[in-house]
Amino acid sequence: MRFITKSILTALFISVSAICHASERPGRMTVLESGPATIGTYAPRLEDATPDTSFMASLRPMMSKGIAPSIYELPYSMRGHSYHWKRLWTNTAVLCGAYVGTLLVLECLPEDATSWNRASLQQTPPLKRWFKNVFKRGPEWDHDNPIFNYVLHPYAGAAYFMAARSCGFNFYQSLLYSACISTIGWEFGIEACMERPSIQDIFVTPLVGSAIGELFYKLKRNIVAHDYRLFGSPVIGNIVAFLIDPVNEVVGLFAGNPARKLHMARNRGVTSSLMPTAGNGSFGFAFTCTF
Repeated sequence: MRFITKSILTALFISVSAICHASERPGRMTVLESGPATIGTYAPRLEDATPDTSFMASLRPMMSKGIAPSIYELPYSMRGHSYHWKRLWTNTAVLCGAYVGTLLVLECLPEDATSWNRASLQQTPPLKRWFKNVFKRGPEWDHDNPIFNYVLHPYAGAAYFMAARSCGFNFYQSLLYSACISTIGWEFGIEACMERPSIQDIFVTPLVGSAIGELFYKLKRNIVAHDYRLFGSPVIGNIVAFLIDPVNEVVGLFAGNPARKLHMARNRGVTSSLMPTAGNGSFGFAFTCTF
């Protein structure tokens, strides 16, 4: 438990540090002035910015085929969206499976960590317990370990938020998704089979989690923009990406990650060459492909 808590706190610390690091150092660019060939630097102003028409032109073929661009390829906005519904349903299915696994892990923890009386739980069928906790007894102010209520639950809410945010949904839609998943799926769903819904968790998980999740989203945009690097390190970048957006990154291992694919296609591209070779009385061709 201490290891999990330290890992989450470390992820939060790295996230805040990275965001501050990015915001405190304004971008600078090198320009070639007209007249004498002199090179100087200046800090660009907002009014000097011009839209990236070449990038928007690269998106038109995808949009003409009905393929929505990744939200990470669009300018930051709390209201902007680029829906990927199929990916969202996949993430939701993964979260439902994770709920079952989480319940099994919690059952292995000591009773003082979960406040579950296993002796009494074994005497009542799960569906009957769920109906009693939801409709007869209702929510209560729980007395769980503060680590669960104020560390793990906000982190879970941020993960739910990112599951929708990275699928192209805006801040408010992702907040609603986090609230539905945490409240309907967990508090009044799986967990209600074991105990009454928690008043703190109903509000803390989606609200605090979404606030943290938006910071995670900004940090991941910075990571994606730098080819999954953070502080110049691809190792740190990939580890933090998995910590702040675990659902999409895990699903991306099996179903592909649009953020990675589109970014690599835009910045690196794919090049290949076929060259003849000869030596030691033999003749052939050498094919080289660079990703």
